[in-house]
Amino acid sequence: MTQEINEVLRLSEYVQAAKLKGKTVGFIPTMGALHEGHLAIVRQARQENNVTVVSIYVNERQFNHAEDFVKYPRNRERDVHLLQEEGVDVVYFPQTEQLFTPENLPVNFSLKGLEDVLEGAARPGHFKGVVEVVHALFLHVQPTKAYFGLKDFQQVTILRKMVKELNLPVDLVAVPTVRAENGLALSSRNQRLSECEQNEALVLIQTLSFLKQHYGKIPMKELLDQARTNIHQSPLKLDYLEIIDLETLISLAEVQPQALACVAAFCGEVRLIDNMLLIAQ
Repeated sequence: MTQEINEVLRLSEYVQAAKLKGKTVGFIPTMGALHEGHLAIVRQARQENNVTVVSIYVNERQFNHAEDFVKYPRNRERDVHLLQEEGVDVVYFPQTEQLFTPENLPVNFSLKGLEDVLEGAARPGHFKGVVEVVHALFLHVQPTKAYFGLKDFQQVTILRKMVKELNLPVDLVAVPTVRAENGLALSSRNQRLSECEQNEALVLIQTLSFLKQHYGKIPMKELLDQARTNIHQSPLKLDYLEIIDLETLISLAEVQPQALACVAAFCGEVRLIDNMLLIAQ
């Protein structure tokens, strides 16, 4: 039976009791508005652990605009129902005053500039908010494994860096992006798109597929110019489209064996991101 827990002390007691019995704890931090992408992560966590904890917390610190924070979709009853159907053991609703205490904030460490490019450049301070809340949640939940979707590739890279630099006792598991039948990456923000906008947003997966098909066959600048033009000619407003190094996240000027294409664009008022692994042929 799924338990709903709001207090960190009660959560800690639950987790410690499970660990004393030799059980492993899988953890999925979310901001709610759950969709099939979240549920795919939940299923993997359940397969790999004895106990599964999902947190739901809309973290104001990682939003750059108050309006975006207010408009973020919230439906606690629906989210809990979905997680109950998946057999999740605990749904954790942390309280802000219990998260951002001095002892929960991470000590200073360097992200080596990973937080300053792509999403970090477009949304200053975003990853500081992400690191703060995830670090606090790790301390609250004390998971064996924590699961994150690769749609937010930069976030996964930064959190791996945090885990390594702070020597945190958690195994971070990256889960492939889940897509709709038409190829659109599943996102809670998709709920804010009209049917017409959802069709318009398909230019993102079409452009990423173009890059994957032609990577290593067309000079890099020409390839990126064609891809950017493709989005500029659509109703979407392009924020960035880059091909980056998988580890440093630095934009590439020349082809290397493996790279990542990353895109961010506004579809109406909704900002969407996506990425795709590229392998030179």
